[in-house]
Amino acid sequence: MATVLVTRPQPEADRTAAAVAALGHDVLVDPLMTIQDLDVALPPPQAVQAILVTSVNGVRALTRLGGDRTLPPYACPLYAVGDRTAAAARDLGFIQVRSAAGDVGDLVRLVAAEAQVDGGLLLHAAGEDVAGDPAGALAAQGFATRRLALYRAVAADALLPGIRDALAAGTVSHVLLFSPRSARTFVNLAVRNGIDLTAVSALCLSPAVAGALGEGDGGSPFRHVAVAAHPDQAALLDLLALAPGV
Repeated sequence: MATVLVTRPQPEADRTAAAVAALGHDVLVDPLMTIQDLDVALPPPQAVQAILVTSVNGVRALTRLGGDRTLPPYACPLYAVGDRTAAAARDLGFIQVRSAAGDVGDLVRLVAAEAQVDGGLLLHAAGEDVAGDPAGALAAQGFATRRLALYRAVAADALLPGIRDALAAGTVSHVLLFSPRSARTFVNLAVRNGIDLTAVSALCLSPAVAGALGEGDGGSPFRHVAVAAHPDQAALLDLLALAPGV
């Protein structure tokens, strides 16, 4: 079995850690990012045709900013990039939830097929940093869209001491990376601490995450880099059975 480092904001980090532990692996957690809500005004409900969300954090921030913690701020359809985000929206009270079960491209295709060009605003509830731009893609097709940054992810300025020591000692065999920014943060902090990553396999949620690892002329700093077949946690965990060192 492997020692796996989970890098994602809480509370998702603990849920992923539990799933990894259930596979029989040892687990370490360093969230690398802290989520902070931004003080923004939401558009009036009557102006919004549908909500687009590309992360669980977007759903949570949208609900918190709605004011009434017992109800979501909009009764219109909510389109989620994947099943986990869709499940979080349902848990938070959204009723009309559709999952694209894929990536941003799948989300754009689903919304374009079901929304009305003249039906009102398509609101992308997002963070300050996004890996894709569904609002822009749909605007190019004639829809009225708006990307509203509801939260920011603040990167850690240091690895947690226990994580730094485990990496330096070579006891971490795999790191799970869920976003391009967390991937860059992890590599930068490891380099700053003089940590050799050549014994670590980097398991990435998407090609964009793998592309953020800073591979240059000298090759990858990792022993092995793999990308999930589908951009969800289940596919990412499937890589653990295939990666070297398990």
